[in-house]
Amino acid sequence: MPDRPPSPGGPRLTVIGEALVDLVPSPALGPGCYQAKPGGSPFNVAIGLARLGHPATLMARLAGDGFGALLRAHAGAEHVDLGSAPLAAEPATLAVVDLDRGGRASYSFYRDGTADWQWTAAETARLPADTAIFHMGSLASWLPPGDERIHAAAAALRRDGDVLISYDPNVRPALLRQPASARELVERSVRVAHLVKASREDTDWLYRGAPLEQVSGRWLDLGALLVVITDGPRGASFFRAGAAPAHRPGREVRLADTIGAGDAFTAGLLGGLARRGLHTPARLNGSPDALLAEAADEAVLVSALTCERVGADPPFDLTRSLRKPTDPLTPADLGFP
Repeated sequence: MPDRPPSPGGPRLTVIGEALVDLVPSPALGPGCYQAKPGGSPFNVAIGLARLGHPATLMARLAGDGFGALLRAHAGAEHVDLGSAPLAAEPATLAVVDLDRGGRASYSFYRDGTADWQWTAAETARLPADTAIFHMGSLASWLPPGDERIHAAAAALRRDGDVLISYDPNVRPALLRQPASARELVERSVRVAHLVKASREDTDWLYRGAPLEQVSGRWLDLGALLVVITDGPRGASFFRAGAAPAHRPGREVRLADTIGAGDAFTAGLLGGLARRGLHTPARLNGSPDALLAEAADEAVLVSALTCERVGADPPFDLTRSLRKPTDPLTPADLGFP
């Protein structure tokens, strides 16, 4: 099928999934004090894409309560398109964040009866017609009842063949409970995705520490064209059918915390692919290794810079118009000294 016409400013990237509120410990305010921060993996990805200068649409069921207003106001201020984000009658989902001494984050969720999981077919049909890349994942992709609606929308796009589908399971063991049943849910989504990104923690839990080559081979056999597995400060590995695995190194950081680091990587990767014209299944499948390496290095850098800031606070791209489309990003390009 022919490529869809590009959106002004480049290919449109549409992200579907949860937009929730992170309650982040704030010792400076006093013992037991928390700050309410906009969050949720898909929400963070959309923000990251917009900050990097890409046309980004967020499909999230935004609550009509005060927390929902916070989410809507924050996304709007970041120039994320909310035209396909339904106003939900249910309250917003809350996630209480716990940070260990190393700044690594874990989460407890308050999600029963909240807005993010109640998708209808009419709501998922609001996908922008000029969408070039469709990203799904995290809790909304595997929590009922809305997961079935999101999967159906992605499956329809996969059948059409001209939209690049990206997937990040963003595993949360406390919610998924058993690896065996979780694998079924994750592999259901892998089957309709062209690009699958996961963390080493995700794959170790889902597949009980199986080698990355085995996990990626399974996902490629299910239909993925490209599998990307991140490994924290050690960087990321890339796998394609019929090609040798590739690895891109991590970067040293002055760690503040890891909140939103994986989402920043996803935004950097998808944005890097879009800037290089690799925003269709055919173009991704036929892409030179060098272009994938460049996009990967951008993703590693964007993630690393996010780790140096408190909370999910991805960097800005302030000089994009001054660079060639394939020039790698630098910290200065992204609004950092």
